[in-house]
Amino acid sequence: MPTSTLARAAMKRHRNFRGGTLWSFPFRGDGGGAGMWAASNIKIRDCLASTSVTLKRCLKLGATMAKSKFEYVRDFEADDTCLAHCWVVVRLDGRNFHRFSEKHNFVKPNDSRALHLMTKCAQTVMEELEDIVIAYGQSDEYSFVFKRKSNWFKRRASKFMTHVASQFASSYVFYWQHYFEDQPLLYPPGFDGRVVVYPNNQTLKDYLSWRQADCHINNLYNTVFWALVQQSGLTPVQAQARLQGTLAADKNEILFSEFNINYNNEPMMYRKGTVLIWQKVDEVTTKEVKLPAEMEGKKMAVTRTRTKPVPLHCDIIGEAFWKDHPEILDEDS
Repeated sequence: MPTSTLARAAMKRHRNFRGGTLWSFPFRGDGGGAGMWAASNIKIRDCLASTSVTLKRCLKLGATMAKSKFEYVRDFEADDTCLAHCWVVVRLDGRNFHRFSEKHNFVKPNDSRALHLMTKCAQTVMEELEDIVIAYGQSDEYSFVFKRKSNWFKRRASKFMTHVASQFASSYVFYWQHYFEDQPLLYPPGFDGRVVVYPNNQTLKDYLSWRQADCHINNLYNTVFWALVQQSGLTPVQAQARLQGTLAADKNEILFSEFNINYNNEPMMYRKGTVLIWQKVDEVTTKEVKLPAEMEGKKMAVTRTRTKPVPLHCDIIGEAFWKDHPEILDEDS
């Protein structure tokens, strides 16, 4: 029998037993009426229970049929499961941030407000997705490394990337005013993302070393470029022509001889970028404590230890960092 017919029949039985039987026995003041009422009640309950089961079966059958009819569309989804026992890295880059930084009056060559905001967003991502063991950021990019054994989102690359990108972008807008108090956000920023899988510890370390080397190369160039523009009065085109073909030693010489700037004395955050790792941090909060014998509570400082993503500005190309933090590459992570 078709599902719709079964459902209509069940509903008809349900209405009949609700209406007809309840009024089919007499109301009498003697014991017989009470007995008939009790017997009829039992019969009605049994019938209603049977009808309810029938309805549930019919509805379930209908839903199953609908799912079977349309679920073929799932066959068009690509399998993007990341390879097991590998490091999953999600890297975000600001979309057209050259224009974004100009429109929002970023300080050149480095705006500490923007860098701190990026780090705050990265910390928010790590606190939401605790399978991230380390993150590295510089300029308008951040890389997030998930545990080798992570099974978040069934290791689907699209889930890794979209969760990280959406959390980061929304945090950027949410915390903007905390860092740019006098600069309103003129339009929403955008970030693109990619997922790369690295098979072993050495390739992961080489990836992070590559990003930090990129930070050094870009920051050295930008430091000299903007010194030529801001202090020597060159146009951007002239400054670019002046630096064309120069090596790192040449750029350092220009900074020192013409602007009395020792590049090695520039802030580590600019030269090395920011590393985020999990560390235990003592947090002091004020709590009101009230003893039984006292009428009023006293405010006391309470220290609690929490594990949080902490920013470091250090070299990660050498082995010293990894020897100091062996838990990052732990096979059990």
